[in-house]
Amino acid sequence: MRWIFFLFVLLLAINTSHSQLKVAEIFTDNMVLQRDQPIKIWGSAPPQTEIVVSFLNKNQSTVADINGSWELEFGRQLATSQPQKIRIKSLTQTITLTNILIGDVWLLLGQSNMEWPMSGEMHFEEELKNADNKQLRFYNPKYIGKNIYGKAYNQDQRKKLAGGELFYDKKWEESDTSSFKAMSAIGYYFGKQIIDKKGIPVGLINLSIGGAPLETFIALETLKENKKFSKKTGSNWLYNAHLPDWIRERGRENINGNQVENNSNGPNHAYKPGFAFNTGIAPILKMPIKGILWYQGESNAQEKERVEEYPELQKLMIQDYRKKWENPSLPFYWVQLSSIDTINYDSHFWPEFRDGQRRLLEEMKNVGMAVSSDIGARHDVHPRNKKAVGNRLARWALNKEYGQDVLVSGPLPKNAINKNRKVIVDFRFTGKELKTLDDKSLRGFSIDGKSQAPAKVKGDKVFIKTSKKPKFIYYNWQPWATGNLINSEGLPASTFKMEVMR
Repeated sequence: MRWIFFLFVLLLAINTSHSQLKVAEIFTDNMVLQRDQPIKIWGSAPPQTEIVVSFLNKNQSTVADINGSWELEFGRQLATSQPQKIRIKSLTQTITLTNILIGDVWLLLGQSNMEWPMSGEMHFEEELKNADNKQLRFYNPKYIGKNIYGKAYNQDQRKKLAGGELFYDKKWEESDTSSFKAMSAIGYYFGKQIIDKKGIPVGLINLSIGGAPLETFIALETLKENKKFSKKTGSNWLYNAHLPDWIRERGRENINGNQVENNSNGPNHAYKPGFAFNTGIAPILKMPIKGILWYQGESNAQEKERVEEYPELQKLMIQDYRKKWENPSLPFYWVQLSSIDTINYDSHFWPEFRDGQRRLLEEMKNVGMAVSSDIGARHDVHPRNKKAVGNRLARWALNKEYGQDVLVSGPLPKNAINKNRKVIVDFRFTGKELKTLDDKSLRGFSIDGKSQAPAKVKGDKVFIKTSKKPKFIYYNWQPWATGNLINSEGLPASTFKMEVMR
């Protein structure tokens, strides 16, 4: 009987060690690895375990450190659509990942409009025929609290949050008529454009969260160390007046007096400052990416103070991501908030918010913005035409990252000059000429931000009649924008407020 006992112990030991070799969760079948940058593979194992990784007919070996962490690196690789394998071995265990491609990896962040799935997009039915695409891959984890508003989380959800978990069910999928239904529609159309124009694989990591504020996507330490934004930390976020009202109300509904973690910043939640960064972004910082797509702001656009601070807060985020990825020119392209009326939604500050997003373009390099005010839904914060948004974001990438000769944006104002009882506004990104969307008289310009001012288009300029020099000129300065200025390729002009010179 004793030998049976020892055999049992031996088998148990083998099984225990067998289960301890792990690769980081971002590594699964069907994934895309970033081309033209060193490929890092990492994970955990029992301390001092030797690990051998085989990839592209090369072997690399390392030994897990005293904490059980291991990491190794393969050289830069060209893009390939031929499926590859990664084999990770220890003395007692082998992990094999299959159907791996090398191409460009884009990170998708934001709230519900970035999260919005293909199944709810207006072109879904016609796009089904294109969904089978072996070069397009999705990493689309779920998150705790998805679509739960106005009620408390259950015990299991609170337990997971207490353990620091937010994202789960993590796996890469190949695009087909089933898998693409749940994927970000904006991401899908963006990736499809890159593949169609460049013929390289695209991987999309979607970590967007419905309703999430900007603050959850910024590292907590980064907020703490910033003089202006440190006040967003250090106290229970559910009652911190320096955070958006809406997200704190939703958080209190979800937590409902149940503490899921007791620390100085309050209970864990998808909206808690730094929490989405810590649980979603920090774990993949070793993995090179091509760039970031961002569609967020609705939750930060309802109070004047939050609107005024947003450009600087987003700038802090971009700078910090570039620092953490050790890539000072990491592309960052965002979507300007769309249009919506104030009847059923508190969008009173959206013109100011959209203009802040535009102004940030002038302050940073390797950034871009897709205008979406022309395709808003008057009484719905979720416009359904994500195809146009994804395609507009792709224009920036195709031009800046892939060398394509495409117009990146709709008209953006350069200056406004008062001359001969007219304000003359000069624009960039006009294409062949400026025109109106519906071939009707030009709409959307104002000298007081309220009433319509007569305006005409000529070439790459707009002329606004005025009896005296106004201080500012405005365009689309309403939550529900009705301006119709476009360029020769049909791309809409951005909301703006600009000082008039002379």
